[in-house]
Amino acid sequence: MRTSRPFDRPHWTRRRFFRLAGAGVSGAFLAQRYATAAPTSSSGGAPRNTARNIIFILLAGGPSQVDTFDFKMVDGVTPSSFAPARISGVLWPTGIMPQLADRLGDIAIVRSMRAHALVHSLAQSWVQIGRNPSGSGGGIAPHIGSVVAIEKDQERTAGEKFPTFLALNSENADGPGYLAARYAAFKAPANRSGLPNVTHPAGRARFERRVNLLRSLDAAPGPADAYRDFYAAAQGLTYDPAVDRAFSFSAGNSARYGSSNLGDACLTAFQVLAADAGTRFVQITSNDGWDMHQSIYSSGPLGIASRAAMLDLALSALIDDLKASGLFASTMVVMLGEFGRTVGTLTTSQGRDHYPQQFAVFAGGGVKGGKVIGATNQSGADVSEFGWSRNRYVYMEDVEATIYSAMGIDWTRCRDGFEYTPFAEQDLYGPVNELWGES
Repeated sequence: MRTSRPFDRPHWTRRRFFRLAGAGVSGAFLAQRYATAAPTSSSGGAPRNTARNIIFILLAGGPSQVDTFDFKMVDGVTPSSFAPARISGVLWPTGIMPQLADRLGDIAIVRSMRAHALVHSLAQSWVQIGRNPSGSGGGIAPHIGSVVAIEKDQERTAGEKFPTFLALNSENADGPGYLAARYAAFKAPANRSGLPNVTHPAGRARFERRVNLLRSLDAAPGPADAYRDFYAAAQGLTYDPAVDRAFSFSAGNSARYGSSNLGDACLTAFQVLAADAGTRFVQITSNDGWDMHQSIYSSGPLGIASRAAMLDLALSALIDDLKASGLFASTMVVMLGEFGRTVGTLTTSQGRDHYPQQFAVFAGGGVKGGKVIGATNQSGADVSEFGWSRNRYVYMEDVEATIYSAMGIDWTRCRDGFEYTPFAEQDLYGPVNELWGES
């Protein structure tokens, strides 16, 4: 029998939400959601509990680490316009990421990270569920954000209408696995006009009458419970000016973030967290041409210089707004691709192919900025110094454990026989504690 993959499982899509809401269907209010009890056990991890929120940025396609966050100047190959300079000991491409050059004191870069797989679909799923999608348990593994959602479910209040797990520009985000569908991501585009279909074309009064009728028909418990959860959550987002304020934005604010899909998503993520209406985990997927097998140094919009400039503006503005609002200390930003790219000279197509060496960037949420964890050799092909206590490559499972630890979640926990971090009992993976300043 075929086992469903995580992304085949039910998920909370914007389209499904508002198709139901637009039809005038709803269920119990958020405060009336049924509780899920599940047996849990722990091997004894000690979470840091330094972050209240996570913004998880996936640079889909695999950005070139040696042209960005593990920069290597290759004579006769790297364009001189990248203008590398040493900033606090870090060689940095100031010509393509000048804004982040001024904010290196706010971020930590892990350069000893290694990918397990080099196939896009497999590796992208891997970084979202923190384990091998084709391995044991991979087919039922929940997204990291879904684990955060179920762990934080009891902290939600009746007034928190926003979804705990929000996925922006992430239609292909993985699902909740074996967890209940309500812990899936609420998938939405980042759009200046905000969320569509949050009002009923026949008017609010008629909408409410239909809602009440549905409640009377669906009062009995049973298989429809999950749908009632969807309906209730959808209704909570209708006719609410707070939704418009959080999900819509001006052209001016979009310009501050670079007027890009990535920038708009970062802006929306900030506004949603600033609303403090229940969202705790935001995934942003940047499908912006990071898969550069050819013409990586072209001057066009899909060259690495253009993509890096887009990222530079988006991430810098996000950091600035989080700091100005006071959210930086409680919000951990995690950014990475699914793998890296080949190093040294370019291919015959003037690009870089898939490669296991990669990077991860962390900021906020208790992370000590201005740090570089690990180092690579002269070409960037392999790690020369691991830079952390386990003295090996950092893998996605370690990043997963780091996220859980920051959020106050024991990464060794086992729920219904499912380990949050794989091989927790064997202690094969664990948080990168050096991000918090440990030597």
